[in-house]
Amino acid sequence: MSSSPGILSHPDFRRLWIADLLSQLGSRLGMMAAPLLAVLTLNASTLQVSLLRTSETAAWLVLGLFAGAWVDRVRCLPVLVAADLGRAVLLGSIPVAAWFGVLTLAQLYVVLALTGLLTVLFDVAHSSYPPRLLAPEQLLPGNAKLAANHSVAAVLGAGAGGFLVQWLSAAVTLGLDALSFVWSAIWLRSIRTPEPRPAPAERPNLRREIGEGLRYVFTHPLLRPIALNQTTTMLFQAASGAVMIVFLVREIHLSPSLIGVLSMTGLLGALAASWFTERLSTRIGDARALVLGSAAIGVAFTLQALTTPGWGLAWYVLGTLLAAIGIIVSYIVAISARQRLCPPDLQGRVSATMSFVSWGAAPIGSLLGGLTATAVGLRTTLLAAGLATLLGASWLLPPTQTPLVPSPRPLHQLAPSRRQLAPRSAPAAAAARIRPARRAGRRG
Repeated sequence: MSSSPGILSHPDFRRLWIADLLSQLGSRLGMMAAPLLAVLTLNASTLQVSLLRTSETAAWLVLGLFAGAWVDRVRCLPVLVAADLGRAVLLGSIPVAAWFGVLTLAQLYVVLALTGLLTVLFDVAHSSYPPRLLAPEQLLPGNAKLAANHSVAAVLGAGAGGFLVQWLSAAVTLGLDALSFVWSAIWLRSIRTPEPRPAPAERPNLRREIGEGLRYVFTHPLLRPIALNQTTTMLFQAASGAVMIVFLVREIHLSPSLIGVLSMTGLLGALAASWFTERLSTRIGDARALVLGSAAIGVAFTLQALTTPGWGLAWYVLGTLLAAIGIIVSYIVAISARQRLCPPDLQGRVSATMSFVSWGAAPIGSLLGGLTATAVGLRTTLLAAGLATLLGASWLLPPTQTPLVPSPRPLHQLAPSRRQLAPRSAPAAAAARIRPARRAGRRG
């Protein structure tokens, strides 16, 4: 198998990787700037701030499953470029409105909601594109590089976002977010590898095609527990994330720049995880690596809830570091397993189904976080969200439902029988590409 550094020798993957990094950085700037804009400039309440994230992620409930069926019919690259340019236009309207003194919370909600719709199309196409660009044995190192972008952008974007908000204002920071999408689109347009148009279905039927994606995921003994775990994690991660900025500003009394500095400490965890996940998965097996990553996220969110002023900020730093590790490990293992197990003609629908059930929980979680914080307080809400996220790792524990087994068996040994799958799916051959755990030095 190609090593992770070697995958960047693929010129078009390198272009995709750069575009992804720019897009991720811009998105993270926006995730930091939007709630700070609401809190510091528009004087929004805790519930109103949580509704920002709700409006942005509600698109998964509206468009998620449709996007998967549609992406399976079209080339992914034009979708990625169009979504980037559309988000640039929408987010660019915020600094313009602020410049003329007419920016309102209502405009912020509308822009984030429409941006969320384009993000759904982008994410589904982006998740389905690597199998069209790379060979199967390149997917794990390729996804490791893309996952590194995700976490590095989360940390650098949060850090830079805090500084930029304090120095330039939140509205201008969102304008920089818009520019990052333009730059990403330019890099995507430079990809030269031809992407063939998927063969059209004999009788296109959107409802049937969506149903095939749902059945494949929820009858698959490996993908089903992963989907349920990701849904639980996203639900309570969204609840925590919706009120975290309010908690740090109003209870811990941190400035935007200090919030950014503390958030950047997760960079070390992100870089470490992107480097060792492939080795960890090879040594202990994909299943155990996935469980460890999921549990680490829950522990991390719980630690963040213990944050206090002064030396108590160490809890936030430690939680941020551990969260970056857990998120990257879980992401790399889960998406690589899904891409190997899923046949090419179902990639978009299965990707959309997995995203729909996980990201579809995000608007519910954001609203839940805002309502709970209003009722019982910010710290209690964060603590409950962390413990619930940790409990969500239990979806991966029963051997009858998940790839976790007493010994690190390869995931392909647990592939479903033909009777468990839709007639058209045929994942058995794809499942054989799941890499076995290394057994050297182990007994039994």
